[in-house]
Amino acid sequence: MNETARKPRVAGFALFTLFLTAVFVALGLWQLQRRTAKHELVAALTERLADAPIALPPPSQWAALTPARDEFRRVSFTATYATLPDAMVYSSGSAVRKDASGPGTWAFLPARLPTGEIVVIDAGFVENTMQDRSVEDRAVKKLVTGQPVALTGYLRFSEAPGWMTPAENRDKRLWFVRDHGAIASVLGWGAVAPFYIDLELPSPENGIPRPGPLDVHLKDDHLQYAITWFALAGAVLIAFGVWVRGRRSS
Repeated sequence: MNETARKPRVAGFALFTLFLTAVFVALGLWQLQRRTAKHELVAALTERLADAPIALPPPSQWAALTPARDEFRRVSFTATYATLPDAMVYSSGSAVRKDASGPGTWAFLPARLPTGEIVVIDAGFVENTMQDRSVEDRAVKKLVTGQPVALTGYLRFSEAPGWMTPAENRDKRLWFVRDHGAIASVLGWGAVAPFYIDLELPSPENGIPRPGPLDVHLKDDHLQYAITWFALAGAVLIAFGVWVRGRRSS
């Protein structure tokens, strides 16, 4: 009777062990796949960042631009900063700007192309740890001269807010995610390009806001996670083997 009851228990525990092992191995393989994809992404972005700037694509091509194919492409064009309210976007630090590793704000301004379309410009980083509107006002006031400016920067696309992203502070014109379309809608910038420009050049004489070149520094700890999952799979099998041996000896 005891022997008969023991066999189903062993078989059930064996199935559970195999299930856990399969899950852990699958998670480990998934992390290795993500690691490969991350390396391919870094290589592609690094190549784009190193390319010479090209002319900003005309509006007729904007709808065909995608983050996967066009994010971080360097472009050059001429535009005039519009006399419209600017926005500041909070940053706790940047993964693509070595000189913006601490908290501050990005200065977002609308600029009008010679053909009339509006392109949103991230004019650079402002050391603004308290998200002070007066600090931002002083930083961007000198940019809006009414004169066309030759700009060089990188194509970027909006970020989606997470469920923990704070709501914008409209009184301070402060956002916590780079959603340039939402910013444009709230501040009355009108229809804007489906991308924004992360400005590289020119830089104001005092460097505020501070534009600059981008450099990809994406976190890559997928191999560590993969090893952890594979180790858990091995530990589960070892534990099962020890358990079975103990039952046999008893």
